[in-house]
Amino acid sequence: MFSKTFMDELFKPQTLYSHRTMKTVMSRLAHASIMRLNPASMDRLFELMLMAFKYQVFLCPRPKDLLLISHNHLDSIRDLVQDRPAVQNQVHETQRRLIETYTCLPPGELQLLRQTLLIFFQDYHIRMSVFMQSRVQNMNGRFVLGTTGPVPHGAEVPGLIRSVNKYFHFHEEVQRCQFPTGGAYTSAVREGSFDISGDRVLKLGTNIQCLAHLLLNYIPVTVWRQTECGPNPLAKEELNLLSRLMGTLQSESEPRPGPEKGFRINLFPSDREEDEADAEESWSGVINIQAMKVTPIRAEARVKARHCRWTGKRLIQLNCDIS
Repeated sequence: MFSKTFMDELFKPQTLYSHRTMKTVMSRLAHASIMRLNPASMDRLFELMLMAFKYQVFLCPRPKDLLLISHNHLDSIRDLVQDRPAVQNQVHETQRRLIETYTCLPPGELQLLRQTLLIFFQDYHIRMSVFMQSRVQNMNGRFVLGTTGPVPHGAEVPGLIRSVNKYFHFHEEVQRCQFPTGGAYTSAVREGSFDISGDRVLKLGTNIQCLAHLLLNYIPVTVWRQTECGPNPLAKEELNLLSRLMGTLQSESEPRPGPEKGFRINLFPSDREEDEADAEESWSGVINIQAMKVTPIRAEARVKARHCRWTGKRLIQLNCDIS
Protein backbone atom coordinates (compact mmCIF):
# COMPACT_ATOMS: atom_id res chain seq x y z
CA MET A 1 0.00 0.00 0.00
CA PHE A 2 2.86 2.43 0.80
CA SER A 3 5.15 1.26 -1.96
CA LYS A 4 7.03 3.92 -3.88
CA THR A 5 5.27 3.11 -7.15
CA PHE A 6 1.81 3.46 -5.66
CA MET A 7 2.70 6.65 -3.79
CA ASP A 8 4.18 8.21 -6.93
CA GLU A 9 0.92 7.59 -8.74
CA LEU A 10 -1.12 8.86 -5.79
CA PHE A 11 0.77 12.14 -5.39
CA LYS A 12 0.76 12.86 -9.12
CA PRO A 13 -1.36 15.95 -9.97
CA GLN A 14 -4.60 14.61 -11.43
CA THR A 15 -8.35 14.98 -11.31
CA LEU A 16 -10.41 13.36 -8.60
CA TYR A 17 -11.22 9.68 -9.10
CA SER A 18 -14.76 8.70 -10.02
CA HIS A 19 -16.87 6.60 -7.65
CA ARG A 20 -16.31 3.48 -9.73
CA THR A 21 -12.54 3.98 -9.89
CA MET A 22 -12.35 4.66 -6.17
CA LYS A 23 -14.33 1.52 -5.43
CA THR A 24 -12.01 -0.53 -7.63
CA VAL A 25 -8.93 0.78 -5.80
CA MET A 26 -10.49 0.04 -2.42
CA SER A 27 -11.49 -3.44 -3.51
CA ARG A 28 -7.97 -4.27 -4.67
CA LEU A 29 -6.47 -2.93 -1.46
CA ALA A 30 -8.88 -5.01 0.63
CA HIS A 31 -8.17 -8.18 -1.34
CA ALA A 32 -4.40 -7.66 -1.26
CA SER A 33 -4.37 -9.44 2.12
CA ILE A 34 -5.72 -12.86 3.05
CA MET A 35 -9.17 -11.35 3.59
CA ARG A 36 -11.77 -12.25 0.98
CA LEU A 37 -15.13 -10.50 0.73
CA ASN A 38 -18.16 -11.22 -1.39
CA PRO A 39 -19.59 -8.35 -3.49
CA ALA A 40 -22.28 -7.47 -0.93
CA SER A 41 -19.80 -7.26 1.95
CA MET A 42 -17.38 -5.25 -0.18
CA ASP A 43 -20.11 -2.75 -1.05
CA ARG A 44 -20.97 -2.36 2.62
CA LEU A 45 -17.32 -1.90 3.60
CA PHE A 46 -16.85 0.68 0.86
CA GLU A 47 -19.89 2.65 2.05
CA LEU A 48 -18.72 2.59 5.66
CA MET A 49 -15.27 3.84 4.72
CA LEU A 50 -16.76 6.64 2.64
CA MET A 51 -19.12 7.76 5.40
CA ALA A 52 -16.37 7.68 8.02
CA PHE A 53 -14.08 9.86 5.92
CA LYS A 54 -16.97 12.12 4.86
CA TYR A 55 -17.70 12.78 8.53
CA GLN A 56 -14.10 13.74 9.18
CA VAL A 57 -13.98 16.13 6.21
CA PHE A 58 -17.42 17.54 7.04
CA LEU A 59 -16.52 18.41 10.64
CA CYS A 60 -13.04 19.65 9.81
CA PRO A 61 -12.73 23.02 11.67
CA ARG A 62 -10.64 24.65 8.94
CA PRO A 63 -9.22 23.49 5.58
CA LYS A 64 -5.67 23.22 6.89
CA ASP A 65 -6.78 20.65 9.45
CA LEU A 66 -7.20 18.15 6.61
CA LEU A 67 -3.46 17.60 7.00
CA LEU A 68 -3.89 16.82 10.69
CA ILE A 69 -6.54 14.23 9.80
CA SER A 70 -4.13 12.60 7.34
CA HIS A 71 -1.37 12.64 9.98
CA ASN A 72 -3.71 10.91 12.44
CA HIS A 73 -4.37 8.20 9.87
CA LEU A 74 -0.68 7.64 9.25
CA ASP A 75 0.16 7.72 12.97
CA SER A 76 -2.39 4.98 13.60
CA ILE A 77 -0.91 2.86 10.82
CA ARG A 78 2.59 3.36 12.20
CA ASP A 79 1.45 2.10 15.60
CA LEU A 80 0.07 -1.05 14.00
CA VAL A 81 3.35 -1.94 12.24
CA GLN A 82 5.82 -1.30 15.03
CA ASP A 83 7.36 -4.74 14.48
CA ARG A 84 7.86 -4.09 10.74
CA PRO A 85 10.71 -1.59 10.26
CA ALA A 86 10.44 -1.67 6.48
CA VAL A 87 6.76 -0.69 6.54
CA GLN A 88 7.46 2.00 9.14
CA ASN A 89 10.03 3.54 6.80
CA GLN A 90 7.45 3.59 4.01
CA VAL A 91 4.93 5.33 6.28
CA HIS A 92 7.62 7.79 7.33
CA GLU A 93 8.41 8.57 3.69
CA THR A 94 4.70 9.05 2.92
CA GLN A 95 4.35 11.57 5.75
CA ARG A 96 7.39 13.43 4.50
CA ARG A 97 5.89 13.72 1.02
CA LEU A 98 2.59 14.81 2.53
CA ILE A 99 4.31 17.66 4.36
CA GLU A 100 6.29 18.76 1.31
CA THR A 101 3.27 18.70 -1.01
CA TYR A 102 0.47 20.24 1.05
CA THR A 103 1.97 22.27 3.89
CA CYS A 104 3.00 25.10 1.56
CA LEU A 105 -0.46 25.45 -0.02
CA PRO A 106 -2.36 28.70 0.71
CA PRO A 107 -5.71 28.57 2.56
CA GLY A 108 -7.65 29.16 -0.65
CA GLU A 109 -6.32 26.03 -2.35
CA LEU A 110 -6.87 23.97 0.79
CA GLN A 111 -10.46 25.17 0.89
CA LEU A 112 -10.87 24.19 -2.76
CA LEU A 113 -9.48 20.75 -1.91
CA ARG A 114 -11.96 20.36 0.95
CA GLN A 115 -14.86 21.51 -1.22
CA THR A 116 -13.91 19.03 -3.93
CA LEU A 117 -13.96 16.18 -1.42
CA LEU A 118 -17.37 17.24 -0.10
CA ILE A 119 -18.76 17.30 -3.65
CA PHE A 120 -17.49 13.75 -4.10
CA PHE A 121 -19.35 12.63 -0.93
CA GLN A 122 -22.55 14.65 -1.31
CA ASP A 123 -24.69 11.80 -2.69
CA TYR A 124 -23.79 9.34 0.08
CA HIS A 125 -26.13 9.30 3.10
CA ILE A 126 -25.59 5.85 4.60
CA ARG A 127 -26.56 5.54 8.25
CA MET A 128 -23.99 4.25 10.73
CA SER A 129 -24.94 3.01 14.17
CA VAL A 130 -21.90 4.53 15.89
CA PHE A 131 -22.81 7.97 14.53
CA MET A 132 -26.49 7.65 15.33
CA GLN A 133 -25.79 6.56 18.89
CA SER A 134 -23.53 9.57 19.40
CA ARG A 135 -26.26 11.84 17.94
CA VAL A 136 -24.11 13.21 15.10
CA GLN A 137 -26.24 11.61 12.37
CA ASN A 138 -30.00 11.71 12.01
CA MET A 139 -32.35 9.16 10.50
CA ASN A 140 -31.98 10.39 6.93
CA GLY A 141 -28.20 9.88 7.01
CA ARG A 142 -27.19 13.54 7.24
CA PHE A 143 -24.73 14.78 9.82
CA VAL A 144 -25.52 17.26 12.58
CA LEU A 145 -23.32 20.27 13.22
CA GLY A 146 -22.96 21.13 16.88
CA THR A 147 -23.25 24.65 18.30
CA THR A 148 -20.86 24.13 21.19
CA GLY A 149 -17.17 23.55 21.66
CA PRO A 150 -14.00 25.43 20.72
CA VAL A 151 -13.78 27.60 17.65
CA PRO A 152 -11.12 26.90 14.98
CA HIS A 153 -7.58 27.96 15.68
CA GLY A 154 -7.02 31.61 14.77
CA ALA A 155 -10.70 32.54 15.14
CA GLU A 156 -12.44 34.41 17.94
CA VAL A 157 -15.55 33.43 19.84
CA PRO A 158 -18.53 34.94 17.97
CA GLY A 159 -20.89 37.38 19.63
CA LEU A 160 -19.00 40.68 19.53
CA ILE A 161 -19.00 43.47 16.90
CA ARG A 162 -16.29 46.15 17.07
CA SER A 163 -16.58 49.55 15.40
CA VAL A 164 -13.41 51.52 14.69
CA ASN A 165 -12.71 55.02 13.50
CA LYS A 166 -11.13 54.72 10.08
CA TYR A 167 -9.76 58.27 10.12
CA PHE A 168 -7.23 57.42 12.84
CA HIS A 169 -3.94 55.80 11.92
CA PHE A 170 -4.24 53.05 14.51
CA HIS A 171 -7.99 52.45 13.87
CA GLU A 172 -9.11 53.32 17.36
CA GLU A 173 -12.03 51.28 18.63
CA VAL A 174 -15.04 53.50 19.32
CA GLN A 175 -17.89 51.09 20.01
CA ARG A 176 -18.65 47.49 20.94
CA CYS A 177 -21.88 45.62 20.40
CA GLN A 178 -22.79 42.10 21.48
CA PHE A 179 -25.35 39.78 19.92
CA PRO A 180 -26.61 36.29 20.82
CA THR A 181 -24.97 33.48 18.86
CA GLY A 182 -27.36 30.66 19.69
CA GLY A 183 -24.50 28.43 20.87
CA ALA A 184 -21.97 27.90 23.63
CA TYR A 185 -18.63 28.42 21.91
CA THR A 186 -15.31 28.50 23.72
CA SER A 187 -11.88 29.83 22.86
CA ALA A 188 -9.72 27.97 20.37
CA VAL A 189 -7.32 25.31 21.58
CA ARG A 190 -3.68 25.28 20.60
CA GLU A 191 -2.73 24.30 17.09
CA GLY A 192 -1.71 20.74 16.38
CA SER A 193 1.69 19.68 15.14
CA PHE A 194 2.18 19.34 11.37
CA ASP A 195 5.53 17.57 11.74
CA ILE A 196 6.13 13.88 11.20
CA SER A 197 5.64 13.21 14.89
CA GLY A 198 3.94 15.32 17.52
CA ASP A 199 0.66 16.08 19.26
CA ARG A 200 -2.03 16.58 16.63
CA VAL A 201 -4.59 17.94 19.17
CA LEU A 202 -7.37 17.32 16.64
CA LYS A 203 -9.17 14.02 17.32
CA LEU A 204 -10.66 13.63 13.84
CA GLY A 205 -8.94 10.80 12.03
CA THR A 206 -8.49 8.67 15.15
CA ASN A 207 -10.52 5.64 16.22
CA ILE A 208 -14.21 6.31 15.65
CA GLN A 209 -15.25 4.29 18.70
CA CYS A 210 -13.12 6.50 20.95
CA LEU A 211 -14.26 9.63 19.16
CA ALA A 212 -17.95 8.85 19.66
CA HIS A 213 -17.74 9.38 23.43
CA LEU A 214 -16.19 12.82 22.95
CA LEU A 215 -18.87 13.87 20.49
CA LEU A 216 -21.62 13.43 23.09
CA ASN A 217 -20.30 16.52 24.87
CA TYR A 218 -20.42 18.73 21.77
CA ILE A 219 -23.79 17.79 20.23
CA PRO A 220 -26.63 19.04 22.46
CA VAL A 221 -29.82 17.02 22.77
CA THR A 222 -31.90 19.96 21.52
CA VAL A 223 -30.15 19.91 18.16
CA TRP A 224 -30.75 16.16 17.84
CA ARG A 225 -34.45 16.57 18.56
CA GLN A 226 -34.79 19.35 16.03
CA THR A 227 -33.40 17.14 13.29
CA GLU A 228 -35.87 14.38 14.14
CA CYS A 229 -38.95 16.52 13.47
CA GLY A 230 -41.62 15.56 10.96
CA PRO A 231 -41.66 16.30 7.24
CA ASN A 232 -41.47 19.86 6.06
CA PRO A 233 -45.01 21.23 5.51
CA LEU A 234 -43.75 23.64 2.86
CA ALA A 235 -43.96 20.93 0.20
CA LYS A 236 -47.71 20.54 0.74
CA GLU A 237 -48.24 24.29 0.71
CA GLU A 238 -46.36 24.62 -2.58
CA LEU A 239 -48.60 22.00 -4.19
CA ASN A 240 -51.70 23.76 -2.87
CA LEU A 241 -50.44 27.05 -4.29
CA LEU A 242 -49.92 25.43 -7.68
CA SER A 243 -53.49 24.07 -7.56
CA ARG A 244 -54.88 27.52 -6.74
CA LEU A 245 -52.97 29.07 -9.63
CA MET A 246 -54.48 26.51 -12.01
CA GLY A 247 -57.94 27.10 -10.57
CA THR A 248 -58.52 23.54 -9.39
CA LEU A 249 -58.39 24.33 -5.67
CA GLN A 250 -60.16 27.15 -3.90
CA SER A 251 -58.90 28.61 -0.65
CA GLU A 252 -61.21 29.08 2.33
CA SER A 253 -61.24 32.88 1.96
CA GLU A 254 -62.24 32.81 -1.73
CA PRO A 255 -65.93 32.43 -2.71
CA ARG A 256 -66.87 29.23 -4.43
CA PRO A 257 -67.76 29.71 -8.12
CA GLY A 258 -70.74 28.28 -9.90
CA PRO A 259 -70.86 25.00 -11.81
CA GLU A 260 -67.83 25.90 -13.90
CA LYS A 261 -65.70 23.11 -15.18
CA GLY A 262 -61.99 23.27 -14.56
CA PHE A 263 -59.20 21.62 -16.49
CA ARG A 264 -56.86 18.72 -15.92
CA ILE A 265 -53.09 18.59 -16.53
CA ASN A 266 -51.30 15.31 -17.04
CA LEU A 267 -47.54 15.88 -16.88
CA PHE A 268 -46.57 12.23 -17.30
CA PRO A 269 -48.74 10.52 -19.96
CA SER A 270 -48.48 6.75 -19.98
CA ASP A 271 -48.28 4.39 -22.91
CA ARG A 272 -51.70 3.03 -22.11
CA GLU A 273 -53.29 6.39 -22.66
CA GLU A 274 -51.50 6.77 -25.96
CA ASP A 275 -52.68 3.32 -27.06
CA GLU A 276 -56.27 4.13 -26.17
CA ALA A 277 -56.12 7.38 -28.11
CA ASP A 278 -54.55 5.55 -31.04
CA ALA A 279 -57.32 2.92 -31.07
CA GLU A 280 -59.99 5.60 -31.38
CA GLU A 281 -58.42 6.93 -34.57
CA SER A 282 -60.30 5.53 -37.57
CA TRP A 283 -58.69 4.33 -40.77
CA SER A 284 -58.80 6.74 -43.69
CA GLY A 285 -57.50 6.97 -47.21
CA VAL A 286 -57.55 3.23 -48.08
CA ILE A 287 -56.12 2.43 -51.54
CA ASN A 288 -56.43 -1.05 -53.10
CA ILE A 289 -53.93 -2.05 -55.80
CA GLN A 290 -54.27 -5.26 -57.81
CA ALA A 291 -51.67 -6.52 -60.30
CA MET A 292 -52.39 -9.37 -62.77
CA LYS A 293 -49.76 -11.21 -64.82
CA VAL A 294 -49.80 -14.04 -67.42
CA THR A 295 -47.84 -16.28 -65.13
CA PRO A 296 -49.82 -18.23 -62.56
CA ILE A 297 -48.25 -16.15 -59.82
CA ARG A 298 -50.59 -13.43 -58.77
CA ALA A 299 -49.76 -10.74 -56.29
CA GLU A 300 -52.24 -8.67 -54.47
CA ALA A 301 -51.14 -5.77 -52.32
CA ARG A 302 -53.23 -3.65 -50.14
CA VAL A 303 -51.94 -0.37 -48.91
CA LYS A 304 -53.51 1.24 -45.98
CA ALA A 305 -52.59 4.70 -44.90
CA ARG A 306 -53.79 6.65 -42.00
CA HIS A 307 -53.02 9.96 -40.41
CA CYS A 308 -51.42 9.75 -36.98
CA ARG A 309 -52.91 12.30 -34.68
CA TRP A 310 -49.94 12.41 -32.32
CA THR A 311 -47.23 12.77 -34.97
CA GLY A 312 -48.91 14.59 -37.83
CA LYS A 313 -47.29 12.17 -40.30
CA ARG A 314 -48.72 9.50 -42.61
CA LEU A 315 -48.19 5.89 -41.59
CA ILE A 316 -48.07 3.31 -44.40
CA GLN A 317 -48.88 -0.31 -43.75
CA LEU A 318 -48.42 -3.01 -46.42
CA ASN A 319 -50.23 -6.34 -46.42
CA CYS A 320 -49.25 -8.68 -49.27
CA ASP A 321 -50.91 -12.00 -50.13
CA ILE A 322 -49.24 -14.16 -52.79
CA SER A 323 -51.07 -17.16 -54.26
